[in-house]
Amino acid sequence: MFASIEHTIAQLREQQYLCDRKLATVAFLASQMRKPILIEGPAGVGKTELAKAVAAALGRALIRLQCYGGLDEAHALYEWEYGKQLLYTQILRDKIGRLFEGVGDLHEAVGQLHLHEDVFFSEHFLVRRPILQAIDSSEPVVLLIDELDRAEEQFEAFLLEVLSDFQVTVPEIGTVKATTIPYVIITSNNTRDLSDALKRRCLHLFIGYPDEQRELDIIRMKVPELRETLAAQVVAVIRRLRALELRKAPSISETLDWAQALVLLNADSLTPTLLEETLHLLIKYERDTQQVNERLPWIVESLQSRSPPETLSAAETPLHPPARPAEPDVNGLEQRRQEHTARYFTSYRGRTDGRTGG
Repeated sequence: MFASIEHTIAQLREQQYLCDRKLATVAFLASQMRKPILIEGPAGVGKTELAKAVAAALGRALIRLQCYGGLDEAHALYEWEYGKQLLYTQILRDKIGRLFEGVGDLHEAVGQLHLHEDVFFSEHFLVRRPILQAIDSSEPVVLLIDELDRAEEQFEAFLLEVLSDFQVTVPEIGTVKATTIPYVIITSNNTRDLSDALKRRCLHLFIGYPDEQRELDIIRMKVPELRETLAAQVVAVIRRLRALELRKAPSISETLDWAQALVLLNADSLTPTLLEETLHLLIKYERDTQQVNERLPWIVESLQSRSPPETLSAAETPLHPPARPAEPDVNGLEQRRQEHTARYFTSYRGRTDGRTGG
């Protein structure tokens, strides 16, 4: 368990996760108060990595539930292993047949079967899914419910009950209650708003893109082979790309992938040519590619005289990219073409209204 905020920062740093005091405070309080953390923010800013770092720092196993559209309770809690049940039924069919010897009618047969149904609905055939695994674990674990915003609201409502009592009822077996409360981290990429009821039950944390200094520190830690000057150029380019109105801005994980790629390419510095050749590692949509190409001269400016800073100012000046070239007004062009055509054909001698005089 985290002993203090400073201890939390140090423990996470040992797992190569850099965090500020605000994040460390929430992580520390979650361990002390035994409350879930709801982390919201853009994709790729380190929400999932935080869960992994917390699990490693606390020496706990990480159990992950990846949410998706159509996720229901069965895939999150438990399922019965129907194939195994059917196999056992086939193997034991002679034994099962002898149970009904001498049975007079259907009601008596059903009653006889009811006496033995717990054989096939027992722990032996129960498949535990992530939430039940975390609740039923004898050792403390970290439960990561990843990208909850992808699941439907019905699943979110079901989750409220689990997070309130940390117990699950399996009708055929009974109620399973957590002996050790799991450390729960819920993440959301903000594709939809989560309910107020869920937020009320959690400690809330928003993780955005890091400032220039922190991102430089992350690159130095994760990709130590990258040259200092090149690392500074990478951060400068990424910062300008995020200032554009892109459909998908480069995340921290994509920054690290790009940095690793530059190491593999044996780059000493980032040139305009190398930037153009590797932009596809950062830009994932054609519309974004067109916008970046239009602003490429402004982005390339960040490569000039870029030296590796020791410390950068915490208060960064907001970047303002140049305005995009105005798109031609198709309707206006067509109107002017028609006016020009009308003036041209009515300018001949003998024509007054566009018709040939007679």
